[in-house]
Amino acid sequence: MSLRVYAIAYLIFLYAPIALLPIFAFNDARIIAFPLSGFTTDWFAALMTNTSLHTAVKNSLFIAVMTAILSTLLGICAARAGAMYRFPVKAGIMGFIMLPLVLPEIIVAVSLLVVVVQIFDMGLSHWTIIAAHVLICTPFCIAILNGAFQNLDPSMEEAAMDLGESRFSAFRLVTLPLVMPGIISSMLIAFTISLDEFIIAFFLSGVSPTMPVYIWGLMRFPAQLPVVMALGTILVALSILLLTIAELLRRRGMARAGVKDKGGFL
Repeated sequence: MSLRVYAIAYLIFLYAPIALLPIFAFNDARIIAFPLSGFTTDWFAALMTNTSLHTAVKNSLFIAVMTAILSTLLGICAARAGAMYRFPVKAGIMGFIMLPLVLPEIIVAVSLLVVVVQIFDMGLSHWTIIAAHVLICTPFCIAILNGAFQNLDPSMEEAAMDLGESRFSAFRLVTLPLVMPGIISSMLIAFTISLDEFIIAFFLSGVSPTMPVYIWGLMRFPAQLPVVMALGTILVALSILLLTIAELLRRRGMARAGVKDKGGFL
């Protein structure tokens, strides 16, 4: 009973600030405080006419899509190797690949900035952010895809090869359809992480800010806070939708493999 009370109190503490976003997003006062003064949708309408915000959103969507594709491809390779093959120091290599999960993002951001600017003498662009986001998103993709590959019976792919298929075609025709829910789930998670990421994008964005960096810039102007609340409400709704779809696809993949669902991506 005490554990249940603690879990409920923890969830309330964690998500109560997020619940305030839609409340103030529909409040017609520019001051973020109680009591509320009235209902309005003007702040959402202001988002539609903000061309700088539109550019930042386009930047973030491009970066998030490319990050999702690249990190999922790398995750497929790593998860397949980790689940279906044996090789020397396998545990150490897989642990090293998962290391970005526990590294502070500020350390990763500063290190990448030094590498990109000082060592490679490159300019900051969307591709520097994509490279950094792939670095931090790939471990999440591997964690999701590990379960999808570990639940497969390797003999199915071997049977396809015995029937005349090449290794690649056996993977494409047999293994890939079975792990497809995990692949889509991985892409959605990577997309969401990249879309919301701020610290690395702040250091590596250059002159074309992403949406989180642009939102941070708006925070310096108190009159723009209601607009930030409206935008935050949309982002929270989008994140919840994507994560829900990803979880449903994960469960579908577990059910297709005939494995009992133990819950959670990680």
